[in-house]
Amino acid sequence: MAEGLSRPRVAVVGAGWAGLAAAVDLTVGGARVSLFESARQPGGRARCIDLQGLTLDNGPHLLIGAYSATQALMARIGSQDRLRRAPLSLLTPPHFSLRLPRLPAPLHLAWGLLTARGIGLMEKLAAVRFMEALKARAYRLPEDCTVSQLLQHHRQGPGLIRLLWEPLCLAALNTPASAASAQVFANVLRDSLGGPRSATDMLLPTCHLGDLVPEPALAWLAGREQTLHLSTRIRTLLPAGPGWHVHWEGPEGPRHETFDQVILATGPQHAAALLPDVPALASLQRQLGAFAYEPIATVYLAYPPEVALPFPLLGLAGPVGQWVFDRGPLDGHPGLLACVLSAHGPWEALTPEALAQALHGELEAALGQPLPPPRWQRMVREARATFACLPHLDRPANATALPGLWLAGDYTAGDYPATLEGAVRSGQNAARLLLDSTAAQASC
Repeated sequence: MAEGLSRPRVAVVGAGWAGLAAAVDLTVGGARVSLFESARQPGGRARCIDLQGLTLDNGPHLLIGAYSATQALMARIGSQDRLRRAPLSLLTPPHFSLRLPRLPAPLHLAWGLLTARGIGLMEKLAAVRFMEALKARAYRLPEDCTVSQLLQHHRQGPGLIRLLWEPLCLAALNTPASAASAQVFANVLRDSLGGPRSATDMLLPTCHLGDLVPEPALAWLAGREQTLHLSTRIRTLLPAGPGWHVHWEGPEGPRHETFDQVILATGPQHAAALLPDVPALASLQRQLGAFAYEPIATVYLAYPPEVALPFPLLGLAGPVGQWVFDRGPLDGHPGLLACVLSAHGPWEALTPEALAQALHGELEAALGQPLPPPRWQRMVREARATFACLPHLDRPANATALPGLWLAGDYTAGDYPATLEGAVRSGQNAARLLLDSTAAQASC
């Protein structure tokens, strides 16, 4: 068997969570991997930044127990102990609270819904009926529509929609319920609220995102003698016989090399710019060009150390705020609160100073007490944080029309929206398909 087939040389372009997951699984499968990342650090859109002399996340992310692929990746690279597991609690003081007890499924969900505060008995029963109706259809809708249309069809009350379903939709899909795909939302409900009790658990990182997966994955790859290129920008990808010619520019200047196969693990807009201009990829280019995007902003408010939330994650009743994370108990920054604003909304019309002032007032209302003014405030905004998860969205497959060229990223075809789990699953699937194709060629 030729060595190129038995142990393929693979270029993975992009060291976000999809690219890292692909590189790790390729390594396990015996491939020789060269990982390329244009930034100075791995992580992509879920990475660490330096802010006010602190190392912080570019935005907090909540993982849940249903994220099986992410947990498997963390177990592989040895960082699985950096998550704090807690039963799901959706708290939006003083208006709403839902806590799931440690009971077997589906009793935990029924008990949590029926004991929730802030909605009436009829709305609680409607929520139970809604979940049972989805389960009866195996969470497959006869036709995709918006989440709002799905909720109206199942007669979910306005309070229930405003306090439970809309916040869940926005958190999971980063798309407002009025525009978001009902089928993707049903997929998320299937694997979380409709899954085993452990699937609904909140997995709260006890470290920065960089220390959760990106840095441990990079160290794991380096320990297995894989080649890592940071601060390196790919210039061109060109078919070269049975392989791929990759041109890049990094700290050592411009270089080029030929690889057996390539996994393009960048965002869709960056992937489109790197694809060869050939007729076979015209359809893929149209798919990539059709994506719309949603932003995410994180407003960090640094209060005195004695300021703390009653739970590491709280919902905000608005009209501006959505979620707030207490970074004190999670990564050792007491008094530091991170307010997350998902998708396009009224918050975009405010200056950072006005936004911080509005969020300060909403925090006081939620906690029922005055707060000292923040010592400092800072907004981090990702303009294209995720794709807009719309009904009937045509997402590309991992395989492309050109042999040896694969895609990985949370935007590729799959059940999940643009989440860390979606990115990891896509990277793992691209690696599996690549290894399977190599094995099939070797057997010919």
